[in-house]
Amino acid sequence: MMPFFQEDRPDWERDGADWPNREASRFVEAGGLRWHVQEFGKPEAPVLLLLHGTGAATHSWRAFAPLMAEEFRVIAPDLPGHGFSDPLSPRELSLPGMARAVTELLRILGVTPVVAAGHSAGAAVLCRMCLDRAIDPRLLIAINGALKPFPGAASFLFPTMARMLFLNPVTPKFFAWTADRSAVKRLIDGTGSRLDMAGLDLYKRLFAKSGHVAGALGMMANWDLESLDRELPKLQQETVLVVGGDDRAILPETSFAVHDRLSHARVELMRGLGHLAHEEAPERVAEIVLREARTAGILAEAPASI
Repeated sequence: MMPFFQEDRPDWERDGADWPNREASRFVEAGGLRWHVQEFGKPEAPVLLLLHGTGAATHSWRAFAPLMAEEFRVIAPDLPGHGFSDPLSPRELSLPGMARAVTELLRILGVTPVVAAGHSAGAAVLCRMCLDRAIDPRLLIAINGALKPFPGAASFLFPTMARMLFLNPVTPKFFAWTADRSAVKRLIDGTGSRLDMAGLDLYKRLFAKSGHVAGALGMMANWDLESLDRELPKLQQETVLVVGGDDRAILPETSFAVHDRLSHARVELMRGLGHLAHEEAPERVAEIVLREARTAGILAEAPASI
């Protein structure tokens, strides 16, 4: 049975009328879902896949993606149940299910990412895809990646609470009714990030829709990071763990613990930034990705300044 609240989803003509980078948007049918996808850059450029985190959408890359488009062909979808993309069925609403769905989208698009960058839960999806050999990027970027279970009892309590809220028909609607700008600001501030009013209003627009809230809750309710955590040492891709020093959603120590278990990884600490580092300082994060892509030989070295 499909979730009862999915009908109140963001409407492209109304809620997306002034969506960031709207001219880069299109809708694609893949795996039984209608996906909202943004694409930037030249078709012949190396492909960069961007996956946002739980509760976000393509707007999360609004300033970052155009910067990357100078060197890459950028593919950025709304994940299932988020933004303007259809939700997954309940039996596919899991980390492996999300990974399979994105894999099918890439197949329909006919693209093979050379670089893959994910924020928070988006990084977990990319790691799952790499471990499943669905993709094999030469460079993997995790921006405040949600790659380990919550510590202690929280590893059980948080998913269980999310599952209970997801199954309660009142929860998404109640959250949507109360998602005014001040509530959204408190939520974003709680992650250690500071966004401008335009950024907060975009999150408010999404959180005002119970279907989007249900998509975020459903994602968290079925997020099994225990299996991913056990398999992470098998990850073979060159990996950069970009860490916001002020992240309160996923503590910086998490990425350092992940780093210690990966043979091809290093940490890039960004002081003064929170969980949404790529929204707070897109130029700084873009500089890291471009530098790492050049070091890996994916991009030509930048010409020396005179």
